[in-house]
Amino acid sequence: MTKIEIYGIASCDTVRKARKALDAAGTAYEFHDYKKAGIEVDRILGWAETQGMDRLLNRRGTTWRKLDDDAKRAAEDDKAAAALMADNPSLIKRPVVEHGDVVLVGFDETEWQAAGLL
Repeated sequence: MTKIEIYGIASCDTVRKARKALDAAGTAYEFHDYKKAGIEVDRILGWAETQGMDRLLNRRGTTWRKLDDDAKRAAEDDKAAAALMADNPSLIKRPVVEHGDVVLVGFDETEWQAAGLL
């Protein structure tokens, strides 16, 4: 079976809901808390290749609202946005799941079932 890696923040309600669903389905996975362990810019850019930076960058949270206007403008560039997210992991929508070549952003039960996770 292909390894399943979940990236997120342990205290995030959506991440907890996703992990609970995986546990209930008996799906084995590894959890990477990027708030504690960090995240590489290249990995974020890889996710953006399949999902798009707009899907990854959380512009609705308090971390985004606290950024100055220069940082927000710089985030229009994918590399700058990825660096900003690596420095501020709360800016990454969560969870992000890697399952083989599949990358999923957020927890959508139907999408996860279609990907064979649940």
